[in-house]
Amino acid sequence: MIVVLLIVFIFLILRFTVTLFNFLSNPKLPHIGKHYTDKVSILIPARNEERDILALLQSIHQQDYTDYEVLVLDDNSTDNTYQICADFAAKHHQFKVIKGKALPTGWLGKNYACHQLAQQASGRYFLFLDADEVVHNGLLNSAVHRMKLRGLSLLSLFTNQTMLSAGEQMVVPLMHYILLNLLPLRLVYLVRSASVAAASGQFMLFDADNYREYHWHQLAKNKVVEDVEIMKLVKAAKLNGEALLANGMINCRMYTGYNEAVNGFGKNFLAAFNYNIFGFMAYLLLIIGGPALIIMTMNLNLVFIMMGLILLSRVMISLSAGQSPLRNIFLHPIQMLSLLVIGFTSIQKHLTKTTEWKGRKISV
Repeated sequence: MIVVLLIVFIFLILRFTVTLFNFLSNPKLPHIGKHYTDKVSILIPARNEERDILALLQSIHQQDYTDYEVLVLDDNSTDNTYQICADFAAKHHQFKVIKGKALPTGWLGKNYACHQLAQQASGRYFLFLDADEVVHNGLLNSAVHRMKLRGLSLLSLFTNQTMLSAGEQMVVPLMHYILLNLLPLRLVYLVRSASVAAASGQFMLFDADNYREYHWHQLAKNKVVEDVEIMKLVKAAKLNGEALLANGMINCRMYTGYNEAVNGFGKNFLAAFNYNIFGFMAYLLLIIGGPALIIMTMNLNLVFIMMGLILLSRVMISLSAGQSPLRNIFLHPIQMLSLLVIGFTSIQKHLTKTTEWKGRKISV
């Protein structure tokens, strides 16, 4: 029992140390007032996005960067996505919507959609966005500045999350919690090894020359977590990549309720562990079972130390992510239960080969 408790506390202290490093190093994209004129191709894969995509298109039109084109690829939607985009493009000359081709064997849908978009783009930079986002002033100038300052081939941002329902609040904060609790984000740029990689497909800004040379989405064509895989490929090619927090310059509402959020995270979670079920279960056991074990000891000193580390971590991560610390502390037990549900859902769907997203089966 003592050995097990020691392992649990070592893991807890390591995670707290990572959280503290992220909080103090503040890995956010700085707001930059300088204006750039490099052409940015904003590339949006869209499949059944009639609920969200108009808000994104309007926000792009209203933001303060002028040298851009917007290409939307309708990925065989069965709703009104194409018509909404076509109507908007007819009134705004910098916007264009194209029909996606049928999905070839060996590709995942989003990866193929991004690959097609890149073939049509003409900008100095390629920016891939998801359809459920809203951008704000300063985003593109700040991002282009960062690309030039760091000599980046890829800049990826973890967007601020919009959560309007209780179900979303029970699940979505887990994304930043796990990220900032496990990975010192600054090391993605500082450490050249491809093993230290993180990225979010919600914002991927590429140097277009590098992209045309390597065709990143084609190299990751069958990867569920293609964003992290591409960051690994960029670093393996001895090019510079960086992952930062969006600092309030772009928001995303990933899901609209609990079940949708669980299914969405379940699609990616096991893939992030390279489908190593044993390693995945060990992680869940430590992050959820560890605190439960400490509570069962009834040792108040151990319980208070554990609670202090978790509470401080939740405060630091919530502030970094632009979320409410009090709400995340209050919902922490429920979020941990949700993490367990996501974990078992992910394993079950993987073993039964029933993982689906946007009406398509994902085979891995």
